[in-house]
Amino acid sequence: MDFLDQLLYFPLEQLPFYLIALMIAFTVHEFSHAYFANKFGDPTAKLLGRVTLNPAVHFDFLGIVLLLIAGFGWARPVPVNRENFSHPRRMSIVVAAVGPLSNLLLGIVGALIYAVLYISGVIDPIGITRTDQAIHIFFNVFIQLNFFLCLFNLIPLPPLDGYRIVENVLPPRISAKIQRFEQWSILIFLLIIVLPMLQKYTIAPLYLGARALSIDVLNIFIALFGG
Repeated sequence: MDFLDQLLYFPLEQLPFYLIALMIAFTVHEFSHAYFANKFGDPTAKLLGRVTLNPAVHFDFLGIVLLLIAGFGWARPVPVNRENFSHPRRMSIVVAAVGPLSNLLLGIVGALIYAVLYISGVIDPIGITRTDQAIHIFFNVFIQLNFFLCLFNLIPLPPLDGYRIVENVLPPRISAKIQRFEQWSILIFLLIIVLPMLQKYTIAPLYLGARALSIDVLNIFIALFGG
């Protein structure tokens, strides 16, 4: 058990909650990409069975393992052929943006439900029973993880959504120049994320930001409901 505690990025006793939260967060994230790509005229994802909320279709084993060990990871990317869009650049921005946006909305909805349960007295604020404790842990994990994934995916480095957004916002001439260095950008991204000495400047601030955001959103809902 001590070995697993040292190996995992998250506390071992919270692992089931992280796995459930990841299943929901990754599934909705990738489904959002696939749904809007198909909606805008690109059937690539639909033909591959990706327009679904079935978690098994979207999970990438290595991505999940790395997230649990290193604190970052990924699901199976949704293939998108922007040439099928009537407005390739504009629609590509939307398709890329809906992934992080879906995680933002999941975090907000999670905070709303958590606040309602808290204010209504359904769960004890202190968490006396094991059920109350489990609910507290799950919602804290779910909210923070979704806010983290939202912030993480907005990093403007490939293969993240933030890069795809920037790539399509920039003028075509500049975008074409950036694409030449895409393979090197991926290497840089992996280095700054994986190296422990750099994680405190990359992953750690994102988790701190996600935690601060979750506290602020939860406090807003509690205040709105008179808590």
